[in-house]
Amino acid sequence: MTKAMLGLKELLEDHTAPGAEALVRAEKDGAVRCLACGHRCLVREGRAGVCKVRFNRDGALRVPSGYVAGLQCDPIEKKPFYHAFPGRDALSFGMLGCDLHCAYCQNWVTSQALRDEVAVSMPQFVTPRDLVMKAVEREAPVIVSTYNEPLITADWAAEVFEEALKAELVCGFVSNGNATPEVLAFLKPYVSLYKVDLKGFRERSYRALGCKLHSVLDSIGELHAMGFWVEIVTLIIPDFNDSDEELGEMAHFLAGISKDIPWHVTAFHPDYKMNDTDRTSAATLTRAWQLGKEAGLNFVYPGNLPGRVGERENTCCAQCGTTLIRRHGFYVVENRMQGGTCPNCAQTVPGVWEQTPPRESTGSGVPKPIYL
Repeated sequence: MTKAMLGLKELLEDHTAPGAEALVRAEKDGAVRCLACGHRCLVREGRAGVCKVRFNRDGALRVPSGYVAGLQCDPIEKKPFYHAFPGRDALSFGMLGCDLHCAYCQNWVTSQALRDEVAVSMPQFVTPRDLVMKAVEREAPVIVSTYNEPLITADWAAEVFEEALKAELVCGFVSNGNATPEVLAFLKPYVSLYKVDLKGFRERSYRALGCKLHSVLDSIGELHAMGFWVEIVTLIIPDFNDSDEELGEMAHFLAGISKDIPWHVTAFHPDYKMNDTDRTSAATLTRAWQLGKEAGLNFVYPGNLPGRVGERENTCCAQCGTTLIRRHGFYVVENRMQGGTCPNCAQTVPGVWEQTPPRESTGSGVPKPIYL
């Protein structure tokens, strides 16, 4: 461990709190079982879990608290949520660490802290009220835990969300989905919106990333059954998960849970340790869109290539085909929704909608940094 990583580790250890009771179980000989993610780490005295940020001190699980490593107002379409508060901003915060180690991670500077000596991001120390007031000041109706893996910092997110609910904000998670039933039950009183990265449909691929495929698939099913609003994202990477067979299997799996789950099929760009892989083409996204529709999904959205996928960025009524929301990238050009129904045929459109939404994006459609 480099000097910088050691210094960051010590700093983070000074800004921890006891783990939420629902997310820890005492084991023999002073060990504890962490229930925040699908690894269910047995954490012995003086050791940390797979995530590197939840650790055992004197027989108690200590977890991250009181800081952010990323904070900005994002268009909610960037999360991406397309069926929740379209055109609005979401105050987005993240901490440090992840339970996976994806070679293509686009948030690696925060997610791989304490695992990669190059990934050193300094925290900013805040209170839950600080974050909520920033959201209120910027008229962002949604606050989202993102940038790192929020499951491993769920205890702190719950503190933030408890304060957010007092201000009548809607709370969301942007997660890899490697959850446990315990952590989903813990989050349910606070979280309404939940985005899951479905990174592929091959056990071997998921093992290489650091978890088990069935853990993510089980979580998606549980999230839907528990009443979270769920949207799924698959970053399509050439020669990793872009075959017709694999994409079709993902689409059929999601349609088997609900044909109304939005599936975002997004374009990869070279990043982190995967700089020698080609970018995803618009043709590949169109092919994934077609496979999703053939599987019966009502809402499939190609992403990350604005203006290059025709009308497929838009939301259309599943019954009459009327265009309800027109988009260009993260910007809502037009929103014709009336509450949660189609203005043409009155069909209910699944999602979390405002009764009087803005008719286009209220912001610029680009992320806006927040300074504390």
